[in-house]
Amino acid sequence: MRVLDQIAQSPFPLIALSQNPNFSSSSIVKGGSFFGSGLYKWLVECHGFLHNVVLIVSSLCFVLYLSFQAKKSFSKLSNGRSHIMIAYYGCLWLVSLLNLAWCCLQAWECTPGKEVAWNILSLFTKSGMLFLEVSLLAFLFQGNYASGPEALARTFGISGLVVGLDIILKAVYLFGFGIPLFIDSNGQSPHVKWGLWVVHRLVLTAVYGIILFMYHSKWRERLPARPAFYKYISIMFILNALALFACVLNGVSFGYWLYGVTNVCYHAFYLPLIYVTFLADFFQEEDLRLENVYYSEMKDAGFFDADWE
Repeated sequence: MRVLDQIAQSPFPLIALSQNPNFSSSSIVKGGSFFGSGLYKWLVECHGFLHNVVLIVSSLCFVLYLSFQAKKSFSKLSNGRSHIMIAYYGCLWLVSLLNLAWCCLQAWECTPGKEVAWNILSLFTKSGMLFLEVSLLAFLFQGNYASGPEALARTFGISGLVVGLDIILKAVYLFGFGIPLFIDSNGQSPHVKWGLWVVHRLVLTAVYGIILFMYHSKWRERLPARPAFYKYISIMFILNALALFACVLNGVSFGYWLYGVTNVCYHAFYLPLIYVTFLADFFQEEDLRLENVYYSEMKDAGFFDADWE
């Protein structure tokens, strides 16, 4: 009980708790379960409090935002009749829920007996986010908001092929060779694993780098004339370049730290980046289109005849 008395008297209970020489997770449980052993392990252990809170809060806020905008978004998508945008919005919802589960279950990475479950969850979550990346590039190269069943089949066909091969390769590493691709907490990962991540990041960095080069070359006319697309490509190029550098430095503590930072940024901010940069523009353009339709209908009905007299 002495630990709890010191916590109650301190204006910063978390700091007092961590600085107490007799502090341990077992003392919390014995002293009245201030956090509770499960809650403490969930938020504090494994990667640390700040790491987990950033992931959980950002992913939860984005899912809540999608929920609040769901009715309005469904209405605009049904009016727009863009097959690709409807399918992409549905995929965004599915991947956002997977990412929320991944962010909330970070403790699995450090929990004995949860390694297989964590690797499977990570595999599907990261593959889903990769599917969004590849799909985004594929249908934007077809023009602004291409629609129709053929464009949808072509876009998702390319994305499905790329992501399918990626899943098979990672599954071979995970279940064939027994290499824990998605467990980084112990800092003693095999070099074969980091070799795979180097190749993965190198390919993505090269793709985004080539697109950036095209924007400053004579082939820029083949790219969509959208500033948001250029900003997105620039951000993803920088993020993947930093992640590639971190994978190369896998034997250095700074490399592990930098890889963790890029991983947190990717899972915390990539899905909101997609929505703000592209889907928000689509919904805004749909609002303007509907306003023009309403204005034309009112004009045809003679509502503005008095303004011309």
